Amino acid sequence: MAERLLVMRHGEAGPGRPDAGRELTGRGGDEARRVAAWLAGRCDLAGLRLLASPYRRARQTAGLVGEALGAAVETLPIITPDDDPAAVADWLLEQPEGRPLLLVSHMPLVGALTGLLVEGRTDRGPGFPTGAVAELEADVWAGGCARLTRFTAPADLD
Repeated sequence: MAERLLVMRHGEAGPGRPDAGRELTGRGGDEARRVAAWLAGRCDLAGLRLLASPYRRARQTAGLVGEALGAAVETLPIITPDDDPAAVADWLLEQPEGRPLLLVSHMPLVGALTGLLVEGRTDRGPGFPTGAVAELEADVWAGGCARLTRFTAPADLD
């Protein structure tokens, strides 16, 4: 049976330094809540494991999603904006099977990871608006082995 992975970009964040401390804007919180409500209304995400970048805006987004889904948020240090998508793919290979995963991260990592898993190339990933979610399925999390089954942005949920 294919494993499921959801890759989400955090909601809109305001400017600031350091980058890791940037917070969601009001619009970013609304984006995250809209996507969280949509995810919570689905019956195919039972047992979801929710992981977020340690950066504040990703943790805030994941917190809103976690509240809606009744899921605890784990921090995954290897999914910050400039981390290596191949390292994330290697991490995915080590995870136990049977539970869908949701990673809340940043551009360019979310696009590069999706491109690597679906197309086998990090430069072939989709552009992610803030709050967007790519849904992938694969028998193995290796380059070019996943299928993009759905791509949803907050604007699609209006």
